[in-house]
Amino acid sequence: MNKQVNIRVEDLEGAVTYPTDAFLSREYLEAEKHLLWPRVWQMAERVEDIPAVGDWFTYNVADDSIIVIRVAEGTAPGAIKAFHNVCPHRGRQLVDTPPGVHSVRGHNRKSFVCGFHGWTFNALGENTYILDPQDWGGALNPECTSLSPVKLDVWGGWIFINMDLDAEPLLDFLGDAARILSHFEFEKMRYKWRKWTVYPCNWKTGLEAFMEPYHVAGTHTQLLAYGDYYAYSKAYGMHGVSGFDQRDPQFKMSESSTVTRAGKGEDPRLSTYQLIRENYETLNYAASTETLVNAASRLVAELPEGTPAGDVIAHWMKSAKADDAARGVIWPEIPPEILAEAGLAWHVFPNMSVLQGVTFALCYRSRPFGDDPNQCIFESYAIERYPEGGEPRTEWEESEPTAENWGSVLAQDFSNMAWVQRGMKSHGFRGPLPNPHQERKVTNFHRNLADIMGRGTPSVIARKPETQPA
Repeated sequence: MNKQVNIRVEDLEGAVTYPTDAFLSREYLEAEKHLLWPRVWQMAERVEDIPAVGDWFTYNVADDSIIVIRVAEGTAPGAIKAFHNVCPHRGRQLVDTPPGVHSVRGHNRKSFVCGFHGWTFNALGENTYILDPQDWGGALNPECTSLSPVKLDVWGGWIFINMDLDAEPLLDFLGDAARILSHFEFEKMRYKWRKWTVYPCNWKTGLEAFMEPYHVAGTHTQLLAYGDYYAYSKAYGMHGVSGFDQRDPQFKMSESSTVTRAGKGEDPRLSTYQLIRENYETLNYAASTETLVNAASRLVAELPEGTPAGDVIAHWMKSAKADDAARGVIWPEIPPEILAEAGLAWHVFPNMSVLQGVTFALCYRSRPFGDDPNQCIFESYAIERYPEGGEPRTEWEESEPTAENWGSVLAQDFSNMAWVQRGMKSHGFRGPLPNPHQERKVTNFHRNLADIMGRGTPSVIARKPETQPA
């Protein structure tokens, strides 16, 4: 058996493994309720979910439920508040959140009334009514009768919450992820569609299915006709990024690691169109835009045969940018070095994944479901830049995980997740062996998770010594 030693950050570049308790153990799930979810920044929803004063929703994770409510116009600090969804009197939830419900939401809320004894709280979380307060003999005060606050901040159009009031600022937590991804101006994007389901796997199993392109050759075999999917994966502190590696030097450009790259084939004018169209249509019309697909469809007509791949991509981007501008969609100016560093997709610790483009993003999130480590709430949604007022009206849609509902590529990912969860229970499974170059986001996730949980640290797989001749 290979000897293993404690891991260091630099050891992520080598072969490592980690235990399966994080995926299978009920005791581990219980520990997450105390050590992970109450102590980490996590995305709750997007700002456009609550555009008007009085709009609100609940964000539910593990045993905790958080009320998020807009109390003022705009995006200034304090315009959106968050509180624990619990009455300080006897602990009743103010808003009922039954198991199996994605969230509860509403409009024009001015107060929350406890259904048990009628204690009432305004949108700022302040207590405004207690029946017979004199019975406490003066012991009641605003500190013990108001709702328990939750730390809240906004970045990229996403609302983040943290139950730890002493937590580091959100931008410090996001670190390089914010430094790089802020250039994409996600706050100017809006929902295209959004879906969720209760799925039979651990939340980490579901999330990790979207952390790397290494699985494309085995899972999405139909895509291999259009592009090469060799990939890299890097750790950025708490977070991580993956992108496409190109073995052919002619494809080495700032876009080559992203979804807007040249396809596989002798004629990049044709192969680029075929690749982006296939990605777009099979990923439920996400991971690209109609503008980009249409612009790519004209490459053969607009460029002479033999145009180098780099020139094809440059023409494609210029053409699509002009098409979008004509319909009122203005692209952000992203420096080439940022595009190169941004790669294809990010894992934002603990449970958020973003595959980004200049005018779009395809996002995933997973959360625990109840007390069963074998189930999770899995979500996916697409956001995109639209002309002012041109975005579609969307709601969270509970959808069975089928190709008809989610697109064929996501259905193929679903076809793995439940069976990974089952397979890890096998007595013949010795532990994960993630690819050191292409799946480092996964090992970095477990490195950071172990730091918080105090267990499950990845360990280096030491090489067996070579046999010496007699």
